[in-house]
Amino acid sequence: MRADPSDEGGRTMRLAIDVMGGDHAPGAIVKGCVQGIEHLADDDRLLLVGQSEIVRELLTELGCDDPRLEIFHASEVIEMGESPTSAVRQKKDSSIVQMARLGSPKASPEERCDAVISAGNTGACVAAAQMNMKRLHGVHRPGIAVTIPAFHGPVVLCDAGANPEPRPLHLAQYASMASVFARATLGIERPRVALMNIGAEEGKGSELVRETRAMIRQMPDVNFIGFVEGRDFFDDKADVIITDGFVGNTVLKMAEGLAKSLFAAIAQEVLAADPALAAKFQPIVKQIYAKNDYHEHGGAPLLGVNGTCIIAHGSSEARTIKAAIRNTKAIVEAGVNDRILESMQKVEPA
Repeated sequence: MRADPSDEGGRTMRLAIDVMGGDHAPGAIVKGCVQGIEHLADDDRLLLVGQSEIVRELLTELGCDDPRLEIFHASEVIEMGESPTSAVRQKKDSSIVQMARLGSPKASPEERCDAVISAGNTGACVAAAQMNMKRLHGVHRPGIAVTIPAFHGPVVLCDAGANPEPRPLHLAQYASMASVFARATLGIERPRVALMNIGAEEGKGSELVRETRAMIRQMPDVNFIGFVEGRDFFDDKADVIITDGFVGNTVLKMAEGLAKSLFAAIAQEVLAADPALAAKFQPIVKQIYAKNDYHEHGGAPLLGVNGTCIIAHGSSEARTIKAAIRNTKAIVEAGVNDRILESMQKVEPA
């Protein structure tokens, strides 16, 4: 029997994961769940949502019969290229929809999960979460908050793809929610919040960003520092950066690609210059790369839904899912949603 959760710094938890979603699903997802067992307490449970026969075969191949992994059958799969809203409405028994239902406050006590995770179709995850979990009171539109590593420390970017055409109030709420998230999970006492723009000067930018700036300035709980440009992202000018989902997703994927190609270029140049030096330098490069590797961060929360929904990268590998399980538990334990509810009471339309 597990000891008192208070003695271990945690509590009993039920998580659900869509094992059919992702570029490398279901194999890599199931393998990541098996590896993620080490982050589960003795009485935690991880529900593997998907086609039961396939999941059972994969667990058998991996030699895993741990009782903390339970299979929850879902007969359908939403593919990565499907239209999100249509797929969610038509495929009621898909792994994404069933996963979101398990994370809903309306789920039965026997099925209710504290958090859900998916590396599947992002749009479908967002749609399923909103349809089943609904929104937290006061939240107009949920947003994805991605923690991006930088040399000076992590930066929270919101939104990273949930809302490509936001209104000023949506962005203002992202500023509040992402600030709460950074404070709760990164331990930043008063996160510096900035708005992404084409220039740092007051007069620059679209009507959207200017209206959003005016709104955020009226929010006492947000430490707003003004506009930042794309080149400021890694220069320790802000802890939280707010933008629309189109720009945010573009910035995120560009940063991932740049990091990967930069490390490959450095390794190639050092190897060509001095193979002996490359061998000595390799452990340092691996250590730095690990800190900047999105696989180590697992996934990003969809802030604003009435539950905890973690959206992992579409190209998630087993180690990505393992990290997602670890980070999801930390987000639930930090009580992020309770803090967001408090913050929403202070964010009113202009």
